[in-house]
Amino acid sequence: MPETYTVRGEGQTVELVLHRRHGARGRTLIAETLRINPGLAALGAWLPPGTQFLLPDLPAETATVRPRKSLFKD
Repeated sequence: MPETYTVRGEGQTVELVLHRRHGARGRTLIAETLRINPGLAALGAWLPPGTQFLLPDLPAETATVRPRKSLFKD
């Protein structure tokens, strides 16, 4: 469920907020954040204090299986 975030202080960007909330994977949510918050991009790169917007949920992490290589023929 998306969470409402309120900007407190100056110098915050959407990317910074997502990175602080979700870590490095949060940066992949910039487009989704702008999609669910119409007009947010019009505020500019630096969000004014008091701005409220929805933070999307981080999608479930998918495990990547890489083939194993052996130094010895199995």
